[in-house]
Amino acid sequence: MPNLLLIESSSKNCSVAVCNEQNILSIREETSDQFVHSEKLHVFIKECMLESKLFYRELSAICVSKGPGSYTGLRIGVSAAKGLCYPLNLPLIAIDSLTVIAAQLFGKVEEGVIIPMMDARRLEVYQAVFNLKGEMIKPIKAIILDENSYSEWLQKGSVYFVGDACEKAMEIIQHENAIFCNQLKYPSTKDMMPLCLDKFNAKTFEDVAYFEPFYLKDFVAGKPKKML
Repeated sequence: MPNLLLIESSSKNCSVAVCNEQNILSIREETSDQFVHSEKLHVFIKECMLESKLFYRELSAICVSKGPGSYTGLRIGVSAAKGLCYPLNLPLIAIDSLTVIAAQLFGKVEEGVIIPMMDARRLEVYQAVFNLKGEMIKPIKAIILDENSYSEWLQKGSVYFVGDACEKAMEIIQHENAIFCNQLKYPSTKDMMPLCLDKFNAKTFEDVAYFEPFYLKDFVAGKPKKML
């Protein structure tokens, strides 16, 4: 039976869990506007391992969210995952963060499509489109929201929007078939578990040496303050 360490750091939610093939053995999460990943991630890993009563050598793989999302959060999460894979000689599994967000609705709605959305500032969002089988039918991309966004899907039936960009989308997209799940904001390791187990069983592993986060967009630094 595999034992997996899961790390999700692409959003404001810093989330770590340890699971086996049947259950989540331990989980730690904290959501903060201050992005507490640098302070809490390694603490959460240690606490989860202690609570699960597993030794690091008993882990079968390390699983991490690959993005898109917060540049800093992704770097911290991926660095931690690689830092464990190397000395423990463990395979690395990566799951994109939009699939993790969409997974909150897999098997819970009966018709339509699921569109996870991550806030990318201003009117831009990172998004993808999933059918009810959990299959990505439109790939991840960044788009600028307007009143015609997703009209092709809204005309066909229910569209379930999930993620931290829902509130922004509600102000722009006005349609009777649009269903905004505002309470389901951030990706979590509890929703990563089945996705990671599927990849583990299929032996879909990343090249630890060359793996990098999926940023989707190039990093743009803010303007420095003028010197006094």
